[in-house]
Amino acid sequence: MRSYSDLFRTPEFTPLFLTSALKSAAQTVSGLALGTLVYRATGSPLLSALGMFGPSLAQVLGATTLLSAADRLPPRAALTGIAVTFAAGTAATAAPGLPAWAVLALVLALGLVASLGGGVNWGLLNEILPKDGYLVGRSVFNMMNGITQITGYATGGVLVAVLSPRGTLLVAAALYLASAAGARFGLSRRAPRATGRASVAETWRTNARLLSSGPRRRVYLLLWIPNGLIVGCESLFVPYSPSHAGALFACAAFGMFAGDVTVGRLLPPHVRRRLGIPLLLLLAAPYLLFALRPGLVAAAVCVTVASAGFGASLVQQERLMSLTPDGLGGHALGLHSAGMLTAQGVSAALAGSLARLTGPAGAMPLLAGASMAATLTLALTPVLTPLLTPVWRKSAPASALGKRADARTTAPRLSRP
Repeated sequence: MRSYSDLFRTPEFTPLFLTSALKSAAQTVSGLALGTLVYRATGSPLLSALGMFGPSLAQVLGATTLLSAADRLPPRAALTGIAVTFAAGTAATAAPGLPAWAVLALVLALGLVASLGGGVNWGLLNEILPKDGYLVGRSVFNMMNGITQITGYATGGVLVAVLSPRGTLLVAAALYLASAAGARFGLSRRAPRATGRASVAETWRTNARLLSSGPRRRVYLLLWIPNGLIVGCESLFVPYSPSHAGALFACAAFGMFAGDVTVGRLLPPHVRRRLGIPLLLLLAAPYLLFALRPGLVAAAVCVTVASAGFGASLVQQERLMSLTPDGLGGHALGLHSAGMLTAQGVSAALAGSLARLTGPAGAMPLLAGASMAATLTLALTPVLTPLLTPVWRKSAPASALGKRADARTTAPRLSRP
């Protein structure tokens, strides 16, 4: 699959694309409205960050309990039901007089439902497209997400000012309902990709299998940690510049769009594969400049340049798919999505906590430095491990070596996928 036009000629790609676009618009508009609503009510950067990114915190619970259902549910019914649930939950957060703690509880409950949606959505995309089309297809979805965020945050800022945050949440609920209708009437009925009963035990077994491979585990960590810490920086846009947060979010979305176009469409494969680590470093480095407390224009430039580094996720996802056994695509992509969003939610909470001590401009460089350190550590791990292992063994006491040798001769070998 060589062009974007080939994608849209593929049966069911267009309705899945439009359904996802409506859902992304709803998430963007509702996230900005919730962050503003909670910040106005509490004045807390931490609670504001949780209002916008709190659903991500529940992803870890969903990833350990619900994820085996991603390949065991009919995709059309699952996507429709998830969108309807989000419409109802988002409308509920707009109820007048609802305390901040109740809003956050609803947000976390919706995050638990969302943990299943990623696996269903990306598993269906992987099923609709031929094997060589997934990267191009995912890049189109990422670009759509960037465009939707650019327009969504800009529109959301206007809606918050004109309709109030609660009125904006009702608009988001209507967008979720439109997404549900698109899934129900635009997608064909398909059988589940896997047989058997979904269960917590099966979720744990498949997670353990996917994470048991060293190279696959490293790819997951590269997808989760550096990305998540930078989203923590983004979660501080509202307290950093309450009246211009929508503009900063739009700049971040534009940068992400540019990065995805470059990585997914313009770079040849042999070049793309080499840029995963440099792009992750680019993702973090500009946020170090927030220590200087830049004005709006300089901050917007930093955010735009940094967000081009989100294109690294396409490189890592391509690598993940090449390492994933057949039949586990939906679960593997769901684990990626849930883990990434969990890391983002944890980082948003960490960012809010740091901002209470240092202010938003002080917290962002700390998170960016942590992201760069994590990237370099994971990049160097395959190189350093063979070098350090002989030193460690040589320095170990003879008795310990003997015990390990006994363990190797008596312990059963574990099978690897």
